[in-house]
Amino acid sequence: MLINYSKKEMKKEEKNQMHQLHIELVKLQKEIIASGLKLLVILEGRDTAGKDGTIKRIIEHLSPRETRVVALGKPTDKEHNEWYFQRYTNYLPTSGEFVILNRSWYNRAGVEKVMNFCTTKQYKDFFNDVVLFEQMLVNANIIVIKYYLDISKQEQHKRLEDRKNNPLKQWKVSPIDSEAQKKWKEYSEARNEMLRKTNFKFAPWHIANAENKNDVHIALITHLLEQVKYKGGKKRAKKHELIFPATLANIKNKLYE
Repeated sequence: MLINYSKKEMKKEEKNQMHQLHIELVKLQKEIIASGLKLLVILEGRDTAGKDGTIKRIIEHLSPRETRVVALGKPTDKEHNEWYFQRYTNYLPTSGEFVILNRSWYNRAGVEKVMNFCTTKQYKDFFNDVVLFEQMLVNANIIVIKYYLDISKQEQHKRLEDRKNNPLKQWKVSPIDSEAQKKWKEYSEARNEMLRKTNFKFAPWHIANAENKNDVHIALITHLLEQVKYKGGKKRAKKHELIFPATLANIKNKLYE
């Protein structure tokens, strides 16, 4: 009985924490609208790392008019012949908007690299171009915050099995799922290279240990709220060990290989 009570209390505490964070997110959005800020949050990560669930928690109580979630599908034939970043430009935030990219132009450095969906030249060109592209965004007063959600191979396997067997998650199943485990090492190498080469001072990466979904939701939102000043923001004790900067040491020592 004592163990059950403890679990119940833990869930209650998590619910209370999330409620307070949602209040703070609403305050942040009021500031974004009032001050005409342009906030862009990029979420990348392993397959099944929990990007969808994290986004749901972030936007749950935000205004749908000023909040946009962008999850682009496979490029069309026309888009294949465009400048690589072109299809993303239509979805960038304007004054007073909060935009979340559920995967982004970093597909080129991840899945496209691993699955050979791009050429070696296109891959190399990406790293030359992305620094200029993101610098342009920052120069246009867009606040760019980048998160990479990381999980272990064992946890990914468990979530992939759940995805296959859960009738409510069938929309998430894709042919690439089967390659996530087979090409685990290749994805790890591509991830590390991406983080090393694109951790810009003006748009740094923040790595999130997403092994526990509930914990990372609280940690990531807490961290996000600290990245933008807003009226009435509460000072919180810094407690997000699950979120850490993409330094060379952290890439080497803290990521799941």
